[in-house]
Amino acid sequence: MGTDFEAGAVLLFDKPLRWTSFDLVKKVRGITRVKKVGHAGTLDPLATGLLIICTGKKTKEIDTFQAQIKEYTGTFFIGATTPCYDMEQPVDKVYETAHITEEMIRETAKQFTGSIDQTPPPHSAVKVDGKRAYDLARAGKEVAVKSRTIEIETFEITGIALPVVSFRVVCSKGTYIRSLAHDFGKALGSGAYLSSLVRTRIGEFRLDDAITIDAFSEQHSKSK
Repeated sequence: MGTDFEAGAVLLFDKPLRWTSFDLVKKVRGITRVKKVGHAGTLDPLATGLLIICTGKKTKEIDTFQAQIKEYTGTFFIGATTPCYDMEQPVDKVYETAHITEEMIRETAKQFTGSIDQTPPPHSAVKVDGKRAYDLARAGKEVAVKSRTIEIETFEITGIALPVVSFRVVCSKGTYIRSLAHDFGKALGSGAYLSSLVRTRIGEFRLDDAITIDAFSEQHSKSK
């Protein structure tokens, strides 16, 4: 017997690079032939890793999953910025990095733990006057996104090979790792953008237990 996707399923996927979260939702909807399909927390197109997708009656639990602690690993590029704070757009400014030491990087990271105010990127899904910030930004309009209080439980520097810094972050719902990269560059007296990102955990759900969309499609076809 196959899974009853109408009754509800919680599926763990490793989101492919350059796919939007909704691309994956649409693919699951097509494979399962279930109308009610949703994801529990957006991953940007250039991020990979754990994306929880719920079907049928399990979509009622999406808010619960979204509220849980997230864990990410990735890299920052130090010495430049982009308008979207990641690699989706080209570099717009280059900054000096000669003054930056390993000790400075590790000490600066300590400023970004606990409860902090963070402003989402101009190119984000948050709404400004009823419109998505990224739609306004792409139209060339000035975007005034309000800051919010987030919680960063862990911000660990796991490797330094300038201009690239590797990290691990454990944080609350609503945290933008792109904004963390941008703010981290500023705090170093330079600039930075997010150069890679993998979501490794949502609450007790782990990337190690996720499957690819290709593997899911194959499993589903065999279960028919």
